[in-house]
Amino acid sequence: MNPRNYVDLKESSRNLQPTYYFMINCLLYSRMETGLVSNQDFYDEDVNVYLAHLLHSFINPDYVEQSKKYLSKYDADVFRRLSNSTDARLKYAIYKTNADFLLVSIGIFDNPLAPTSSPARTQPAPSEEAYIGRGKTYYHFAYTYSQQVHRKNQGVSEVLEKLSVGFEKYIKILSHMRGEYLDLVQRFSEGEVYHLERAVNESARQDLIKAKQDQLLELYSQWQLEPTAAIEESVKRLVGEIQELTPSFRFSLPTNGGLAGRPQSAAPPVSPSAQAPGPRPRTSTARTTARSPESTATGVAPDPESKRKPRPRRRNGGKNDGEPRG
Repeated sequence: MNPRNYVDLKESSRNLQPTYYFMINCLLYSRMETGLVSNQDFYDEDVNVYLAHLLHSFINPDYVEQSKKYLSKYDADVFRRLSNSTDARLKYAIYKTNADFLLVSIGIFDNPLAPTSSPARTQPAPSEEAYIGRGKTYYHFAYTYSQQVHRKNQGVSEVLEKLSVGFEKYIKILSHMRGEYLDLVQRFSEGEVYHLERAVNESARQDLIKAKQDQLLELYSQWQLEPTAAIEESVKRLVGEIQELTPSFRFSLPTNGGLAGRPQSAAPPVSPSAQAPGPRPRTSTARTTARSPESTATGVAPDPESKRKPRPRRRNGGKNDGEPRG
């Protein structure tokens, strides 16, 4: 999408509108809501137009990239570059660009450390008050050199002078615009980012440990059913990986349940039904041994004489037939 146009999601028409209209509209509403209305102390409607164009230019990435060659984080770097140049236009561009980026960085992004092309230094960053004072000074120097550059058009010089005088006021207006209309969140500090990354890494580490422990339980269940050398090697490898994540973790396979506690040429286990002999048949064994005396009998045949004789039937009140009747 063209950065010069935008779509208002609150409207149902979804028509393209100029981005500059959005910037100037939000800026004017912010001035009214903060009580810092236009022309309160002096005529500054021209400052509104300048700020709207400045915010609109930050949407274009090419403008930010082209401005990096003029930016510096420290006063010493700025003055060193200016001391080697006699070009008023270059000095004007350096002062104005650094002042514009400080104004937008503090007011909109709440971060005065603008992107620069110079390498980072180990010096501590100045306070926000120091950056505000630097912005006022940069705008004042830009106003001075703009009188040499824009001799016929003094409108830009007047705007730069007003920005230098009311730098704190315009920062307050842009800060309100950031929270109410641009919905920009505050940037995390380095300590907050460190603790956030640490919390995320710890959560990921705990999830990884839990997943590997689940894999270890599955391997242990397989090993109990069928212990093999491949499963034991996988268990050892997985235990080592878990110990790298949490050194206090301990686990070892039982020595009497796996391959270590069994001989390599052990016979296959015998089922319980085969180990315990079943009940010996009584009648069939006796008949077999009695009918085939030549074979080897595993049981003892009963004595034929020990067979029970049939009892005589009783008649006449329970008396035997052979007994004399009275």
